[in-house]
Amino acid sequence: MRFDYQAHEDAERLAREFLGRVWASPHDLDAIDELMTEDYVITSGGKVIRGRSAFKAWVAEFQRVLPGATNHVLDVFANPTGDRVVSRWVCIGRNNGLFGLPPDGREVSFSGLAVWAVRDRRLSECWVERAGLELYLELSGRSQESTAEG
Repeated sequence: MRFDYQAHEDAERLAREFLGRVWASPHDLDAIDELMTEDYVITSGGKVIRGRSAFKAWVAEFQRVLPGATNHVLDVFANPTGDRVVSRWVCIGRNNGLFGLPPDGREVSFSGLAVWAVRDRRLSECWVERAGLELYLELSGRSQESTAEG
């Protein structure tokens, strides 16, 4: 595998730009049109969202149930060829009905990882893993132990 410095740097910049423009105030959803391929696909929380328009709607809904959602980027790194880039982050916002639970305005935070494929200098596919179960348990007042017991 040959190291492509420019592609490597471009992939990291692309991920940071996406996180900074879409997941930080003022939440520029139009940036999705610039940064993602038309056929963008994301798999998050077991759900697959296909296409930029559907992704924009999904982000808008996520930001509705988590007002002020901001990702604090902890790490971003790309593979040597720049066709994969990974970010590790913590998302902070206020509960406005996450997971269908009652909105209470409580500040919440959860950690996550995103792995993107890069094609034609745009993000083309993403796989997200986030600490959703832990957040759900916190918001619902249930404990991890009671969930494990059945």
